[in-house]
Amino acid sequence: MARRLTKLLGPAALAACAALAALPARAEAIRVFIDQARVVKLARPADTIIVGNPEIADAAVQDASTVVLTGKGFGVTNLVILDRDGAAIVDEQVVVSRTSANAVNVYRRAELQALSCSPYCEARSKPIGSQP
Repeated sequence: MARRLTKLLGPAALAACAALAALPARAEAIRVFIDQARVVKLARPADTIIVGNPEIADAAVQDASTVVLTGKGFGVTNLVILDRDGAAIVDEQVVVSRTSANAVNVYRRAELQALSCSPYCEARSKPIGSQP
């Protein structure tokens, strides 16, 4: 019985594996530290740049094939970069996190104070979520 099932599933499993192999490989998310920038080089010139949540990350155009991502707030968003024909050059998640374990957030009701503790705890220049 098991041998017959293996013979029947063999072609189906082979077809499923072939279909999965045809899918494009998913790259790991682009990681950016908060208040720091990361350069993204493109395979071809960009025409349109879209950031899912601009409160988490910002994208600035350096030139037609270079984009600079800046981490603005903790979290996950996405980055989509299209060429002139509307084809996706980049369609990836962007993960913004702290640079080290030496950062502390103190919450007092609705107020947030972000501290950098290396080696002494000092207030950050601009707390997360504060208005300019």
